Amino acid sequence: MANFPLAQCRIVMVETTHAGNIGAAARAMKTMGLSQLHLVRPLDYPSVEAIARASGAGDILQNAVVHDSLEGALADVTWVFGASARQRTLPWPCVAPRQMGDMVAAHPADGQIAVLFGREARGLTNEELQLCHYHVTIPTNEEYGVLNISAAIQVICYELRMALVGAELPPVEGHLIQLPAVHWDEPPADQAAMEYFMEHLERVLVKARFLDPRYPAKVMPRLRRLFMRTQMDKTEMGMMRGVLKAIEQALPKGS
Repeated sequence: MANFPLAQCRIVMVETTHAGNIGAAARAMKTMGLSQLHLVRPLDYPSVEAIARASGAGDILQNAVVHDSLEGALADVTWVFGASARQRTLPWPCVAPRQMGDMVAAHPADGQIAVLFGREARGLTNEELQLCHYHVTIPTNEEYGVLNISAAIQVICYELRMALVGAELPPVEGHLIQLPAVHWDEPPADQAAMEYFMEHLERVLVKARFLDPRYPAKVMPRLRRLFMRTQMDKTEMGMMRGVLKAIEQALPKGS
């Protein structure tokens, strides 16, 4: 049995346009035992249509948390997956939903997992996807890969349930990730700490003249991708912040 609690898995919907999709997502979540729904700047919410589409999952809607920013919705999260139908200009580590389930099952149990879903018409922006440790893509029919957002949420919730509390499944051919349960000595750093670290790192690189803010190229997105893959714990994050502070103090005054 997996050691990560299903109750600590969060679905985050960003700028949802149609209220009915929020209700349908709540229904998809409840059927699979997930309860944390976070909404970032929904166009129409609360809504009678959302309640109607929830069809018995009204408690998920009542407890949904609405945020003014995506950063606020992720502040206490330790691992973020962004749902994306395609790779972007700067490739990010990408997994299938079943692989994601295996990875979450092995995550330290004192963390919080979030899966992001973007706007119905255009998904998540590149900047929003860069807040994620991994992207997750549902392998659909190449000739017609169109999924309604609530259907995509249902697939993700199903895979999380099967990985965390479901019956044992037979091995899947071509499965890329088989991870043992992790018993770590320190809790993982959350998303808010990662954002403070990235801001600090950028400030130090500018002071050290490694990074020219007028011509940044893709230095910071690539560094973000690197550090997101490391999955630092709180002590490691503190050490890295200490390293940056020491570098700042060692730089000539006025840098």
